[in-house]
Amino acid sequence: MRFDDRVDAGRRLAERLGHLRGEHPVVLGLPRGGVPVAFEVARALGAPLDVIIVRKLGVPYHRELGFGALGEGGVRVVRDDIMRLSRVDEDDLAEVQRDEQVRLERQAERFRGGRPRIPLDGRTVIVVDDGIATGSTASAACKVARAQGAARVVLAVPVASPDAAGELRGEADELVCLSTPTGFSAVGEWYRDFSQTEDEEVVALLGRDTTGEGHPAHHIHASTPVSLPVDGRRITLDGDLTMPPGAPAVVIFAHGSGSSRHSPRNRAVAATLNRAGLGTLLFDLLTPEEAEDRQKVFAIGFLAGRLAEVTDHMRRESVPLCYFGASTGAAAALWAAADAEEGGVASVVSRGGRPDLAGTDRLARVEAPTLLLVGGLDQTVLDLNRQAATHLTCENRLVVVDGATHLFEEPGALETVAELACEWFTDHLP
Repeated sequence: MRFDDRVDAGRRLAERLGHLRGEHPVVLGLPRGGVPVAFEVARALGAPLDVIIVRKLGVPYHRELGFGALGEGGVRVVRDDIMRLSRVDEDDLAEVQRDEQVRLERQAERFRGGRPRIPLDGRTVIVVDDGIATGSTASAACKVARAQGAARVVLAVPVASPDAAGELRGEADELVCLSTPTGFSAVGEWYRDFSQTEDEEVVALLGRDTTGEGHPAHHIHASTPVSLPVDGRRITLDGDLTMPPGAPAVVIFAHGSGSSRHSPRNRAVAATLNRAGLGTLLFDLLTPEEAEDRQKVFAIGFLAGRLAEVTDHMRRESVPLCYFGASTGAAAALWAAADAEEGGVASVVSRGGRPDLAGTDRLARVEAPTLLLVGGLDQTVLDLNRQAATHLTCENRLVVVDGATHLFEEPGALETVAELACEWFTDHLP
């Protein structure tokens, strides 16, 4: 079977996937070539379309040999056997992951323009590519989708090598492949037109309606780029403001050291808050030049001052303002809340935070109801949060997320954080 182009392949593939329409699936295209195919599938099924971005984790001295994969939302899947045989230790893993995390975040920002990814919790997910040669990327995508909460994973491709198709049947709950030719050598030979898909085409397709409701499902709460003046208007910080209609409050995010408004974990939490109708502001506490200065990165008082200035700027929205702080950003949030006028901050949530860095005097002055969320396996930070909680005189609660480490990378951990934060913010609206 030969296809005219990716559009033709997508339409023919969609005919074989009609039985999934009643499951209200989410369609995920592997960028870049899988997205035009996925678009036709999504449009035929009336399903929301998104990309699934996967970065291979390669052995440091032989990057082509993958020992795992990285996905959005802090998801990581690792082959312990390959790590062991390749003598990859935890330091190697951390270094490779840092590099690939940066590339992953850049890709996500480029394709979505800052919009949150579609949540997969409890959904049927159709992972689509334009073809499969070895199957390593498709396999990783299936694992990542499942780790992100998908209840059922369907892998759908127009063409695949027989060997790869056989191996992938165990990775997905269902494999739909139109052709597995015995003479397979490359995906492109089964297309009359296999020209390269450009980034601009991916962005354009993600911006089109596939649901029949007049808008892409994940654009319902699109973010707006904003410039935030600080330091006497001498400096502007970049931010992304999302305001669902009738939002009763805006949650201002304070990211941790080494992070930014593009933090995938904070964006995942923000997406949950947006779906609940809350507004969110993610912004860079530092300019790119300042972010290179390690002293400023860890200057809690300086960061708290920046947060306070942005908070004053956001009062023009005329709704209550809340803080969500992560790591050192949580200390800055509590510092700023302590210095705010009465009622100036409605509530505070700390994710894996360092409230102790705000200082005991300021903790005692915080009036906003405060929720401290810490991973059960993050013992050092958990102890620091327990000590800090003894100095809080406001309404406060410490919640330990069982089985979670500092970054809440474990399946379901970040979703738990988002749900608890959403509940705290909505329960403490003035």
